[in-house]
Amino acid sequence: MITALLTACGTGTTADTTAENAAEVTSAEAEPAGSIEDAIKEETSYQEEATEEATEETTDNDGPTAEISEHVPPKYTNLRTEGAGTLERISYTAHDYAGDGSEITKEANVYLPADYSEDKKYNVLYLLHGIGGDEDEWGMNKNTSRVKTIMDNLSYYGDIDGFIVVTPNGRAGAEYKKDSSMIDAFYLFGQELRNDLIPYIESHYSTYAEYSEDGYDMSATRAHRAIAGLSMGGMQTINIGLDECTDLFGYFGAFSAAPTSNIASKTASILEDSEYPIYFFYNICGLQDKVAYQSASAAAKTLPALSDKFVDGENFMWQEMSGGHDFHIWYQGFYNFAQIAFKHDDESKE
Repeated sequence: MITALLTACGTGTTADTTAENAAEVTSAEAEPAGSIEDAIKEETSYQEEATEEATEETTDNDGPTAEISEHVPPKYTNLRTEGAGTLERISYTAHDYAGDGSEITKEANVYLPADYSEDKKYNVLYLLHGIGGDEDEWGMNKNTSRVKTIMDNLSYYGDIDGFIVVTPNGRAGAEYKKDSSMIDAFYLFGQELRNDLIPYIESHYSTYAEYSEDGYDMSATRAHRAIAGLSMGGMQTINIGLDECTDLFGYFGAFSAAPTSNIASKTASILEDSEYPIYFFYNICGLQDKVAYQSASAAAKTLPALSDKFVDGENFMWQEMSGGHDFHIWYQGFYNFAQIAFKHDDESKE
């Protein structure tokens, strides 16, 4: 079963939410320790890579046929050699936002589309991991990555115009390893995005931004940035991307958003007076997800009923399907969201 609601919304940003968000992880509303352990166990229980190398038989396969669905067709999971993108490992200077603010060095993975060229401008998706992962959880540290393979094939068959994908470590502090207890650092990641990571990407790769080391208008190219994530990364997509950094992003994807995600009424209130349009907000969650179904539903499912800024059939999708809290759902979410992102026909994007 797929349940889809499509809506449009305005947005707003909040300047003083990080302390409140960080406090939520120790509040009565936060996950108890046992459920965090359960979430990590489920999150790390299953992953997939490319299924097999694409052959002439699998590559000559009726052009673009991708659609929003409950299943990723095999043609989009076959490992490509011809028409394949590349992966890079980057190191960038960030700051210990969960500590003393000092400079730290972090790493991230970057996917570049096939035939990447400095003569072309590219959209960028920032793809976030869950509480049990790090920058490698989406597999973007190896060429058999399911994410890379989906991107390669969607681009090869002409379903999408290839874009850059960045998988960072979503903990904004010196204690950023995945076995760290600094859970509150997840809630401060908006500062790293704004001050460190996005400027690094836009100074080193060919994006739509008019980057300047003296400062530049990041909101001018928000229609060319997307943010998405699984579980805790879904929370960050909502609490940080949608509610705090709406001036930076135009597209949002929450896959099984974690229990500390802002509830729909809070998001609707934040967005009420925003000057920034939402080009699309996509959500997916498994019906048997005992970790996140309740929280993801509370965060997003009722948004169309809470604000007249949401227009059914335009920029919102809630998808629920059989599945738990694992990559069966999240690969499907990525495949669907990759087709949705950067498709808005607005002249302001040019």
